[in-house]
Amino acid sequence: MSKDRLIIFDTTLRDGEQSPGATMDRDEKLRIAKVLERMRVDVIEAGFAIASQGDFESVKLIANTIKDSTICSLARAKESDIDRAGEALAGANSGRIHTFIATSPIHMEHKLRLAPDEVIVHAVNAVKHARNLIDDVEFSCEDAGRSDIDFLCRIIEQVINAGARTINIPDTVGYAIPGQYGNTIKQLLERIPNADKAIFSVHCHNDLGLAVANSLEAVLNGARQVECTINGLGERAGNASLEEIVMAVRTRADLFPVETHINTTEIVPASRLVSSITGFPVQPNKAIVGANAFAHESGIHQDGVLKHRETYEIMRAEDVGWNTNRMVLGKHSGRAAFRARVEELGVTFETNEELNDAFQRFKDLADKKHEIFDEDLQALISDTKQAAEDERFKLVYLDAASKTGETPEAHIILSVDGKEVEARAKGAGPVDATFKAIENVAKSESSLQLYSVNAITSGTDSQGEVTVRLEKGGRIVNGHGADVDIISASAKAYLNALNHFAAGLERAHPQAADV
Repeated sequence: MSKDRLIIFDTTLRDGEQSPGATMDRDEKLRIAKVLERMRVDVIEAGFAIASQGDFESVKLIANTIKDSTICSLARAKESDIDRAGEALAGANSGRIHTFIATSPIHMEHKLRLAPDEVIVHAVNAVKHARNLIDDVEFSCEDAGRSDIDFLCRIIEQVINAGARTINIPDTVGYAIPGQYGNTIKQLLERIPNADKAIFSVHCHNDLGLAVANSLEAVLNGARQVECTINGLGERAGNASLEEIVMAVRTRADLFPVETHINTTEIVPASRLVSSITGFPVQPNKAIVGANAFAHESGIHQDGVLKHRETYEIMRAEDVGWNTNRMVLGKHSGRAAFRARVEELGVTFETNEELNDAFQRFKDLADKKHEIFDEDLQALISDTKQAAEDERFKLVYLDAASKTGETPEAHIILSVDGKEVEARAKGAGPVDATFKAIENVAKSESSLQLYSVNAITSGTDSQGEVTVRLEKGGRIVNGHGADVDIISASAKAYLNALNHFAAGLERAHPQAADV
C-alpha cells in the first residue's frame, strides 16, 4: 500500500535563529540552506523578510540560489510584510509566503487588541493579498494550542476559501499534550468543510519536552507537514527536532502511514554545521546526532551488538551520516583536492583571494593536526569568511601567560579601524586576562552572558570552538572562534562578537511585533 508524503518544513533559518544569540549572517544561512537542499528538505523557511535588511537579503539570496526546495518567508498579516516577502522571493524556483495571526483569546485580547471577527478579516485579507503575489500561501493560527476550536474552524475555513494551500496549527508556547493535540488536528480535519483543499501542518515548541511527541501524534491524526529544525534549535526550549521526526517515521514505518523524501545521510553533517555556525553544542546524549547516540558502554549491550546489531540498535549509524564525514587530506594535499572537498560541503569562494586565504589556513592547520575532519573545515571556512569581512577589531598578537602561584596576564595587540593598539591585563585565568585586555581597548561596556568551549573533533590536537555571548543595552550577539589554542580561539570569539556589535546586527522578533 502506498503511503502519503510527509512534507518536511525546516525553519532552522527563521525560528531557529530566534534562539538568543543564534543570529547567522547571510553566507552562513546560505551554507545551511545548501545542506538542507542536499538533504532534500521540502520547504526551507529562509527568514522573516521584513525583520531587517539582512533578513531580506538572506531570503533573497537563498531564493535565488536554491532550486530543489521550496523557499519560504514569514510575514505577519500585514500588506507591508507580505509585499516584502514577495519581493525577496521573486527569484525563487519555488516560493511560499507564510503569513500568520494570533487566534488564542489571550493573544487577541492582550496583544492584538482585536475582536475575533476582526482577526478573521485580517487573516482573509492577508491570504488574498499574498495569493496576488504567489501561488503557494501558508497560513498559521499563532498560539493555536490555546485557541478555541470553534473559532479555529471558522477562521481556517475562510482562509482556505481565500486561497491558503497549507494550514499550520502551531503549539506556539509548548502547552499541548500529545493526545489532546492529536485530537485537535483530527477534529479540525473532520469539522472544516473544505479541509480537503489544504495540507494541515504542525509547528510544535518544546517547553514541556513534548514537541516531537506532539508532532508525531498530529501526523497519526492527519497532519501531512511537520515544521521542525536541525538539532531542535529555536527560541526558549526550541522546536521539534527534524532528525527525530524523520527517523521516527522511518524507523516505525509499521505505525506511520507516511514517508519522507529526506536523504538521511545528510543529517549528521547538517547537525554539525548548524552547531558550528550557531555555537550551540549538541549534547552527547541527544537522539540521532549526539556523540553517544550509537555508543555502547555496557558490556551486555556491547556483547549483544557484536552478536547481532539489532539487539540494541534500532537504526544504523551510517544511515544518518555517522562515519561518513572524514576528510582524508593533510599537509601534502593540493589546492584542487581542498577546493573539491569544500565544494562538496556546499561552500564556494567568490574570489581567488578568498580561496587562497582558506587554503593557507588549511595548510597551517594541517601542520598542527595530523587528521583533518569536515568539522575542522567548517570552522576554518567560518574564520575565512569572517576575515574577509570589514572588521573593526582584528587580532594581531596575543601572549597569555599562566603560572602556578602567579596571577595570569595577557598582552595583546589589536588592529582597530586599521590602527594597531596594545594593551595588557591580569585576570583570574588566561582567558579572563585576555578578555580584560581586549576590553581595555574596545571599551564596549557589554556584559559577558555566555562562555562556552566545545571540542570540534576528538583528540588532544582537536580545535576548540569557543562561543561568546555579549549583551549590551538589551541587544545580544554571539561570537565564534576556533583554534587548536583555546586562548586564541577565545580571543577570536570575543572579537567576533564585538564586530557584530559594531556592524549593528539586530533583528525584529515576529511574535513580539503588533499586527
